Amino acid sequence: MKKIFPRISTRGFYDLYSGRTIENEPYRIYPKKDFEAIIDSREITIMIHGLRNNASGALTKFVIAKRKLTQLGYKNPIIGYSYDSNTTGAQYITSALHALYTGVTIANKNGRNLARFITDFKRKSPNTKIRVMGHSLGAHVIRSTIKNLAKNHKNNGIIEAVYFFGGSIPSNALNLKNGSDAQKIVATKIRNYYSPYDDVLRSVDDWNWNVTPIGYKGAKGKTISKYSQTMVRPKNHRFASYAAVLRSFP
Repeated sequence: MKKIFPRISTRGFYDLYSGRTIENEPYRIYPKKDFEAIIDSREITIMIHGLRNNASGALTKFVIAKRKLTQLGYKNPIIGYSYDSNTTGAQYITSALHALYTGVTIANKNGRNLARFITDFKRKSPNTKIRVMGHSLGAHVIRSTIKNLAKNHKNNGIIEAVYFFGGSIPSNALNLKNGSDAQKIVATKIRNYYSPYDDVLRSVDDWNWNVTPIGYKGAKGKTISKYSQTMVRPKNHRFASYAAVLRSFP
């Protein structure tokens, strides 16, 4: 697998301790020739990593996604979305909660960035379907992206499908009350792979760091019609473990 993986990046745009915005650019793409080559593709998939990933860690997750989806017979381009998720102190128990909240702040801010990429790309390649998959904190990026896209009714159906793996957004995020934006923006389906055996999400739930994550016990309440979920049993919270139990795509 080549090391120069096509990716959208907002690295360095946000302060890793506070989440403060440093750069007001929408995004950067690397390498540009790869993005020119995917214009008019039948579809593309954007993979978004979770918390505690520097640029190198993010690349590893993109390669895992590429290998797994290729193994499952997916033949369309896969793009990585790399953002400032390696927040300060995430590795230490005394500062982990602050680092998590900062990560959520940065992930939510990235919704504007990814929404901008999607609308920019669809202007160049209007017939290309865009699928989005996110692991853990990446679900926050996706949720925020949908909210930003929903500000313009012309974006209805602009995302073909969404896939969550161990997602850390709240379990009520896609109920009838909170999921109306997703129902409009996502054309076909929102698939949630959740696991009551996920050690990290169990800790988040037990310590009341967040409301119960949708990736832990699934959705709460009656959900929008495009939502569905599958319980899986990965070895742990790592994206590689979720990828290992994925049986089909898309």
